[in-house]
Amino acid sequence: MKKLLLILALGASLMAETLTLSGSVISDNQKMITSRFMGFVTNVNTSEGEKVKKGQVLYSIDSREIDSAKRQAELSLQMYENQYTNVRLNLERYKRLLQKDMVSKYEVENLELAAKNLQDMINIAKARLQEVENQYKYLHVKAPNNGVVVAKNIKVGEMAMPGMPAIVLSDLSDLKISAEIAESNLNLIHHGKKVKVEIPSIGVKTIGTITAIIPNSNPMTHTFKIKVSFKTLNKSVYPGMYATVTIN
Repeated sequence: MKKLLLILALGASLMAETLTLSGSVISDNQKMITSRFMGFVTNVNTSEGEKVKKGQVLYSIDSREIDSAKRQAELSLQMYENQYTNVRLNLERYKRLLQKDMVSKYEVENLELAAKNLQDMINIAKARLQEVENQYKYLHVKAPNNGVVVAKNIKVGEMAMPGMPAIVLSDLSDLKISAEIAESNLNLIHHGKKVKVEIPSIGVKTIGTITAIIPNSNPMTHTFKIKVSFKTLNKSVYPGMYATVTIN
């Protein structure tokens, strides 16, 4: 009888150490896509829920601002080149006059210095023009990786602003399960601990690994967030799906 009671007590103790947490699937590589330049949106090539490939154009903005900067850079370059041509002509003429002692060496040296300074300005103007021309590629905002569009906050005709998220892209190759665990149960877990993972809606049952314990407790519920990595088993798993994590 004592042995039976001991076995029952041990079983109850083991059951008490099994903890099931509710959580959801998240992407651990979610990006806020924004444009580098301000401009009106001319085309949007994606929609919410759509899978996109790395390098795919998500949306485009107009080029008026860059066109204006390019024209200014071209005008500056042309001005410096014209001035340089004139100075070089004068320099060659003054060198000939110097040989005949009709001008001073000081005047020739001044023209040589002016030519050098203008050559430097030409190089700077060329670099500026190249910089502006390189900006054209940023008018077409592309996906930095494969993923699924989970939010689209931009429409054709709207103004795209630098730093304002236009599209939210979730990487489906780096999914995890996020769950919260009570402060009193933190002793049951540690980094690298194996846990049971289930996503009931698509029948996924697998073993996961605790990869993160976020040491920032919720002051209202006294819970900590954990992240669990898992294999999708070739199932179509998406961020937001309900999941459970069972800890033994």
